[in-house]
Amino acid sequence: MGTERPASTDAGRDGMEIWHNPRCSKSRAAKAALDEAGVKYTERRYLDEPPTAQELDSVLTRLGLEPWDVARLSEPVAKELGLKNLEHDRARWIEVMAAHPVLIQRPIVMTGGSAIVARDSESVQRALDSQ
Repeated sequence: MGTERPASTDAGRDGMEIWHNPRCSKSRAAKAALDEAGVKYTERRYLDEPPTAQELDSVLTRLGLEPWDVARLSEPVAKELGLKNLEHDRARWIEVMAAHPVLIQRPIVMTGGSAIVARDSESVQRALDSQ
């Protein structure tokens, strides 16, 4: 059902979109659940098509979270950058995460005006229910 598409500043506002990393088992499981549900969605391989700082800021607002809430602090680049000790300055964290998209928790599913970090089946179901 899903289709790949070029990066967009809409970040799923007009339909369902998944920020997907096919190498991640949780991301693959979420995508499979969307396929099984038969919903139309757009797949964005965010490591190949990184979000801009503006897109990331918009998605974080829709998630109701701060960038440090969805940062993958165990990634080697996070350790290299000293991310755990970086001051909680939203703009700075967004800048760092946009420059290093591997730091973004995955998958993120967006529907209409909301977004969910869909790392388990319950979260995926909430995304499906909210469309």
